[in-house]
Amino acid sequence: MFSTSSQRKFWTFSDESELASQREKHNLEFISRHGQHLDEHQRYNYFLSPEEERQLLKQYELHLKEFCKRFQPPMPKGVIGTAFHYFKRFYLYNSSMDYHPKEILATCVYLACKVEEFNVSIGQFVANIKGDREKATDIILNNELLLMQQLNYYLTIHNPFRPVEGFLIDIKTRCTLSNPERLRSGIDEFLEKVFLTDACLLYAPSQIALAAVLHAASKEQENLDSYVTDMLFRDAGPDKLAILIEAVRKIRSMVKMVESPARERVRVVEKKLDRCRNQENNPDSEIYKRRMREALDEDDVQYTGTSRMSLDTSGVTQVLSPSAS
Repeated sequence: MFSTSSQRKFWTFSDESELASQREKHNLEFISRHGQHLDEHQRYNYFLSPEEERQLLKQYELHLKEFCKRFQPPMPKGVIGTAFHYFKRFYLYNSSMDYHPKEILATCVYLACKVEEFNVSIGQFVANIKGDREKATDIILNNELLLMQQLNYYLTIHNPFRPVEGFLIDIKTRCTLSNPERLRSGIDEFLEKVFLTDACLLYAPSQIALAAVLHAASKEQENLDSYVTDMLFRDAGPDKLAILIEAVRKIRSMVKMVESPARERVRVVEKKLDRCRNQENNPDSEIYKRRMREALDEDDVQYTGTSRMSLDTSGVTQVLSPSAS
């Protein structure tokens, strides 16, 4: 149940200002670690600001949505929702200057496939990626342990899709609304947009699901207010009902305000990121490649020391995972 879950206890926050504070904190921590040789003005021009990081991550959330939509075989909604949760959680406690979102994005989706039991091999997965698929495989597998560590191994996600089904069944049973199935397209449209907001870090899946149902009903020129107040929450006190109504209102407002970041602005931010990102976590950098070679050499020495004839390389993937520092 969501009420007793790790998602409720550790990954549901009080308001948007708390999220902004976390993101700003880790942005400033990165700059203080890597910008000691620069004065304040130089830091401002060289590193990404918290707002620039937000713009960049919003763009990569759109990339995540499109990647999942094009994925073959077709990806279940639960996998997509879980991938969004992982991506948002990761960048609450890490800066995009430390770990490039294009690399973490693919790892989030791959891990979500595993957790949600959508069985695709790494070969099938990277077949959906353009470019160097061998390199993509290495990046995904090398980042998988890092991602799980940064999620504190809380991998179970409660998405709004199951509560939506519960509401639709209840509406069919107790409400006079004709043909509730016609709400599905509006619900799907709403839930697709809601993952482009921070709603999943602030509200319960059932609240998000109810907001989606009410949004879809209003699009169909239907009013479900009496269903909510007289049937669904008939026994709830006025205080609880007021809290629910406010939560639904805020979720719908967040979805209404979703807009794509300006492409030209994102290009500028990406060029800035290429200059200021942590080269130790950049697979194209000499520092990263040297560290990988050293890790492989250490691994060879380890296995040579234990068994000269052993060709087992099962520990390589774990050794190669970039550090979370």
